[in-house]
Amino acid sequence: MPSPRSLFLLFVLVFGQALPAAAQDNAPKADKSGIVKVIQGQLAAFQADRAADAFSYASPGIQAMFGTPDRFMEMVRGGYMPVYRPREVQFLDLVVEGGRLAQRVLLVGPDGLPVVAWYFMEKQADGAWRIDGVELRGSEDRTT
Repeated sequence: MPSPRSLFLLFVLVFGQALPAAAQDNAPKADKSGIVKVIQGQLAAFQADRAADAFSYASPGIQAMFGTPDRFMEMVRGGYMPVYRPREVQFLDLVVEGGRLAQRVLLVGPDGLPVVAWYFMEKQADGAWRIDGVELRGSEDRTT
C-alpha cells in the first residue's frame, strides 16, 4: 500500500499542476528564473542560519512586520520548519492567485511530510523580486 507521502506527491504532481493552469497563462514567464533565485537564496540562508541574509529576501512590508532579522528567524523556526529545514525542494509552477504572483514550491519537511509552499512575490521599484509572504498548504496551514 502506498504511503500517505507518496499519495500526496502523486496528487500534487497530477492534479496540482492542472488546477491553476488558467492563472499560469497570466504569470510572466521571464520573471520565473529571478523569482526562483530569490527563493533559493532565502532557503540557503535559512540552512546556514544567516538571519540577516534570509531577512534581506523579504519584502519591505514583511521586514516592517518583524522589525529585525532575529525576530523573523524566530518566527520561521517556530512555524515554518519545512521552509527552514527542507529535506527536498521542487519548484512547481508560477501562478497568479487573487491578483498576486505566487511561486509554488513542493517542500518535504524534516518530519518527512510534504507541503506546498506558496511564495507570494512582490516586484520592487528597482525591478528586484522580494518574498511578500508564504502560505503552507497541505499537511500544514500557516501564513505570514
